[in-house]
Amino acid sequence: MSRRPSLPPVHRRRLLGGAAVVGAAVTVPLAARASAVRSDSGRLPADEVPLDAPRSATRGSDTTWRTGPMATEDFALVGLTWRAGATDPRRVRVRTRRAGSWSAWRTLPLLEDGPDPTSAEGRAARRGTQPLWVGSADGVEVAVDGARPDGLRLSLVDPGRDTAAAARAGADPGDEPTDEPTDEPTEEPTDEPGVEPTDPSGEPTSKAKVRAPQPDLRSRKDWGADESWRDGKPVLCRTIQQVHVHHTASGNDYSRKDVPALIRSFYRYHTRSLGWSDIGYNFLVDRFGRTWVGRAGGPSRPIRGAHTLGFNHTSVGVAVIGNYESAAAVDRIVTAIVRLAAWKLDRYDRKPRGRTRVYSHGSDKYPKGWVRLKVIDGHRDTNDTACPGDRLYARLPEIRKRTHWHVKRWS
Repeated sequence: MSRRPSLPPVHRRRLLGGAAVVGAAVTVPLAARASAVRSDSGRLPADEVPLDAPRSATRGSDTTWRTGPMATEDFALVGLTWRAGATDPRRVRVRTRRAGSWSAWRTLPLLEDGPDPTSAEGRAARRGTQPLWVGSADGVEVAVDGARPDGLRLSLVDPGRDTAAAARAGADPGDEPTDEPTDEPTEEPTDEPGVEPTDPSGEPTSKAKVRAPQPDLRSRKDWGADESWRDGKPVLCRTIQQVHVHHTASGNDYSRKDVPALIRSFYRYHTRSLGWSDIGYNFLVDRFGRTWVGRAGGPSRPIRGAHTLGFNHTSVGVAVIGNYESAAAVDRIVTAIVRLAAWKLDRYDRKPRGRTRVYSHGSDKYPKGWVRLKVIDGHRDTNDTACPGDRLYARLPEIRKRTHWHVKRWS
């Protein structure tokens, strides 16, 4: 990404002098700990930036903390994280600068994806927002409404340059399926009651022929995954009972060639910013209908993801890249989900139009214990979230029906 002139330096005294009272609300600009983390250019680096607020008077939950405009190195994706267990803010907003112009304020929804809290991955995780894809920016301002959580950090992600393979995969509308060898998964001990077992390889115990074929998949190599960012070996689910459908809520104005960098940015945010062991989703579908392998371990294996808090241990998570609260989930996206769900569920004789009894490890919607859920569901069915957006969620009945007929076609 190109370098642009920096913003004027942000002076802490001038910011504090600009606090304004509007009605019952108090706006308290804060100075990020910029002096400790500025790069040689005098701008904040594309990295993890602690945001330490000065001690200032506040007025209840109406307080708004603001950083003021901050010059940064070029970045493509932005999010905020904080210490697990800290009080969540009521709202987090950012605006960014590109080519000298500031964007409108945009709200970053709280992230309800994540590893199960009882897993080793979950115990090490931080809390945070959904990340926002901006493509290229060199300035940012943050506003936090309500409680400012302890350990607040600004995450500015530069995904780096595409490898030759990623550049080809991003530009090409089609590709052959891939199933590259990866680390051997391990099965993490769990405390849930028994579920249907699989053999040690992770394959279903049923001897019936697997009929629904693997769809075209783009590999981790195709999006340029740096395998050194991962921490530990993949963990194996004991079975697959569900497919959870998500959206990334990261914006829809991306091109084909942006997708490898977009996925690398999610990977970087999930691992370095949130402390997860790998990218959270098992698979990602872009707005052009292409399916990408997410979490490592082998796409044909039942790899445990970090996508649906409390329900990762017997499921597959597929995230559609973009925000489908208002944008249409077009047919090519639906078709990609149908083909992926049919392939994964048919291997375990699951009924795409049915329900299944699953064990919750605890989420903000279901405490620990058994619950009956649809085999193909949306993230909002298991957690208190708007994900996967109203427009995509409205197409789930069609996805279930088409997945059912896709399985029957190959039986």
